[in-house]
Amino acid sequence: MSRLLTDLPQPAAIEALTEESVVVQPIGALEQHGSHLPLSTDLVIPEEIGTRAVDRAVENGVDAWLLPSIAASKSDEHHWAPGTIWMEASTIWNTLVDVGRSVAETPARTLVFLNGHGGNSALLQVVNREIRRRYGLRTFSLGSGTQRAGGSAEGGPDEFGMGIHAGHSETSVMLALRPELVDMSRAVRSVPEHIAGFSTIGFNGAPVSFGWTSDDFGPSGVIGDPTQATAEYGRALVEEGTEFVATALAEISRFRHAA
Repeated sequence: MSRLLTDLPQPAAIEALTEESVVVQPIGALEQHGSHLPLSTDLVIPEEIGTRAVDRAVENGVDAWLLPSIAASKSDEHHWAPGTIWMEASTIWNTLVDVGRSVAETPARTLVFLNGHGGNSALLQVVNREIRRRYGLRTFSLGSGTQRAGGSAEGGPDEFGMGIHAGHSETSVMLALRPELVDMSRAVRSVPEHIAGFSTIGFNGAPVSFGWTSDDFGPSGVIGDPTQATAEYGRALVEEGTEFVATALAEISRFRHAA
């Protein structure tokens, strides 16, 4: 049985949902990923992981349902690259809150945003609270579990913890999922090693964050090193991501704010 909720007619979809149902909304992005990866990279990954993880969660007894992916989102850090399709923060904010309003009109009480693009992360934290306050849903956001910012520990290049965009892990995942869309002959290393020595400033949860656009670090738009990416490593990351999201959905299905 398809777990894509919109494959069902409206009466059947409403009948299928209960207060225990977990509705998963993948969110992607359409943005430059260097010259070697497609614009759809951040859409392909959460869509694929979401489909696999929902199926696995259902096998483990979770009443999980998938919504069609939202393709474009807050990608203004890539605004400089024609072909990037991006929304203002207010546009994607309103879109996600409207999704919450719509889900709240069904019997389901839990909404999960499965995010494929780091530029959405901070916004999603605020959206979670907004939907909770307005509509009373239990709201969650999480990534696909496939992104790694290092590399050397996994046998890949040393990205100094800054392989956040079109680098080793992301390229490996795309080689596993959509190899026909990857051109490794065009892969280039672009790691901002000059900021690697800072102890407080950085990406991915560093104590001090900073404003940036992807062309701040070179003309390729890459922040990382894709040159040693492999499908084998990508398949391992896909499995890790699928298991992570499926496990998270199981916990989410049991979560309640009050004991």
